[in-house]
Amino acid sequence: MRENMSAIGGSAYGGKTLVVFYSRTGTTKKVGEMIAQKLNADVEEIKDTVNRSGAKGYLISGRDSLKKGLTKLEPVKYNPASYDLVIIGTPIWAWSMSAPVRTYLTEQKDNLKNNSAFFCTMGGSGNEKAFSEMENIIGRKPKSTLALKTLEVVKNNFGEKLESFIKELS
Repeated sequence: MRENMSAIGGSAYGGKTLVVFYSRTGTTKKVGEMIAQKLNADVEEIKDTVNRSGAKGYLISGRDSLKKGLTKLEPVKYNPASYDLVIIGTPIWAWSMSAPVRTYLTEQKDNLKNNSAFFCTMGGSGNEKAFSEMENIIGRKPKSTLALKTLEVVKNNFGEKLESFIKELS
């Protein structure tokens, strides 16, 4: 595990950081990897055992999200309890967090007692509801949140929002 440092504003985030995310299309992954790079953090990509690709996967994902369903995940590499800060990212499905992230939070909530932060990617809206659900599952407020629209991510037009989010973590 690496020592984590942030070059933002010349300050250093002094703790060990883990960035955890699920990404069906790669949008949330892009943001998660950028956050991890800026913080020199370890990365945990949540892997679902359900095939969520294509149009059928899109429909299954929306249904699972609406029903607040859980899924079966592949085993994780990192124990979030070993980190000072865990940053969790989800795509927004049907105005809610994704089923894989809901499952991860439910399974790991006892290991998420340290600082946390949330980020999401979305077509239009749903971030407030998703962040509230995430907070309720782990039982604590996040240190910071970042909500990005898919178009912002695709066009690489979110640098200012990302910098602000990172600064709030120090």
